[in-house]
Amino acid sequence: MEVSVIIPNYNGIAFLDSVLGSLEGQTARNFEVIFVDNGSTDGSCSFVAGNYSWVHIIELPENYGFCRAVNEGIRAAKAPYVLLLNNDTEVAEDFVEQMLSAIRRHKNAFSCAARMVQYHDRDRLDDAGNYYCALGWSFARGKGKDIHTYEKEEQIFAACGGAAIYRKKILEKIGYFDEEHFAYLEDTDIGYRARIYGYENWYAPEALVYHVGSGTSGSRYNQFKTRYSSRNNVYLIYKNMPLLQIILNLPFLLLGFGTKLLFFTVKGMGKEYLAGIKNGFSISRQGKKVKFSMKNLPHYAKIQVELWINMFRRLAA
Repeated sequence: MEVSVIIPNYNGIAFLDSVLGSLEGQTARNFEVIFVDNGSTDGSCSFVAGNYSWVHIIELPENYGFCRAVNEGIRAAKAPYVLLLNNDTEVAEDFVEQMLSAIRRHKNAFSCAARMVQYHDRDRLDDAGNYYCALGWSFARGKGKDIHTYEKEEQIFAACGGAAIYRKKILEKIGYFDEEHFAYLEDTDIGYRARIYGYENWYAPEALVYHVGSGTSGSRYNQFKTRYSSRNNVYLIYKNMPLLQIILNLPFLLLGFGTKLLFFTVKGMGKEYLAGIKNGFSISRQGKKVKFSMKNLPHYAKIQVELWINMFRRLAA
């Protein structure tokens, strides 16, 4: 067993035949599939048990969120690599093989991200690696662009947790997904944390995934997502940046958060965005922070340069 594929699910029965059916026909055979259900009420577990008996099912009593679900899957994983996969996806037949090959090629890699393509428009990218910038914005590279735009294997800031492979031994060292996030930005957070420790995140364009998008939350912009995204962004900054780095980036962060507040106010969700920021400060006071170490100073410096570069990348996108 080399790879454990972990699929978190919450009332996603409409998508399960697509994702599990595509995994059933993989060229690779050295993997297991762990289906972690977050207290679904739509019969998801019965459907999987009845149609895909080879899938290991973990049933949680209620919806604990993405992070708790995938952490339960990681703990149960028997393989040295864990591959997270959203329930609203369909994968190419060599997907697992390509993901495994990619992370093996990069000995210092914590993660590798797949090339995610829009399910309903397969000529358009959905995600070609995640970036984070000095404005406090996390964004998917290539979203909406031609499928052939990003075909080179290269380093990225973090992998999108919707289709990414991770080294389990590094997860054991730096910590699992932070369950305080519940959902949103947890993949940027863990990728950021790995970078602080000196590890790399890579984009693997040969690993193809077709992604519906917002299969659980229901839409790209909604009150739940707006509140949790702003909340988790404040928490991510507090947690991963030393105080001096926060001060250094403060003008950019104020500009970034102010711009987002204006954006969501126009969409009628300004109150939700502000409530999320307030909650973000509240959970940050709990003191859960990546411990600063002088040996990681070169990594912090490299990250800071990327935060500035990524700001221009985002504005030019």
